[in-house]
Amino acid sequence: MSETTLARSGNRSPSTQRPVKIIPGFVPDAEGSALIETGNTKVMCAATVETRVPTWIRGNGTGWVTAEYSMLPRSTKDRVRRERSKVGGRTQEIQRLIGRVLRSVTDLSALGEVSILLDCDVIRADGGTRTASITGAYVALHQALEGLVENGMTESIPLKDQIAAISVGVVEGIPVLDLDYNEDSAAAVDMNVVMTGSGEFVELQGTGEEATFTRNELNEMLGLAESGIGNLLTAQREALAK
Repeated sequence: MSETTLARSGNRSPSTQRPVKIIPGFVPDAEGSALIETGNTKVMCAATVETRVPTWIRGNGTGWVTAEYSMLPRSTKDRVRRERSKVGGRTQEIQRLIGRVLRSVTDLSALGEVSILLDCDVIRADGGTRTASITGAYVALHQALEGLVENGMTESIPLKDQIAAISVGVVEGIPVLDLDYNEDSAAAVDMNVVMTGSGEFVELQGTGEEATFTRNELNEMLGLAESGIGNLLTAQREALAK
């Protein structure tokens, strides 16, 4: 099947991602924040700094970075019920993912006994909400860490690298970059890729949906992800420079 037979939103080719926009400082009262838009997906990310850490690391002189994730009720076509007393399994998985990948690029020992909580709230969902959350949360985290430097709480920004994430998959037999909701629902293979600015992989989440995929398809998907993440890293740097 040729590329021209695959109809995508915005008449995109398989290797073209959706337009990306990152608005820094979107939540004025937060220590760091950003609104990230990837196509029709919109996620608000906000960082909160707390001068305490979880009990299990208290007294070790190291910090902590964690995340919470939620979808607003009308972020989707059909209303999503609020998770009030109990967080669902999917939500737990996503917020643990966001937290651990951000910790992978944070120098927790240089942070000191400070915790940073990243709230990622989906305003509109059209595929790729977890990857958009990671990409936007990095900007919010960076801003919060800049504030610690300005307040004399740390000598330099305790980050080891940038980090961003994007989805790839196989749709109608074709490897594609940055799936929207319709593509994600129909994909034979769906994969989320998290990478650092230096080109190292942090996490790969790939699944064949009642299908298998070849090593060649995997290599092609990773190549697409690397290209897309490069664009996201540039968008992050431009947002932080504003």
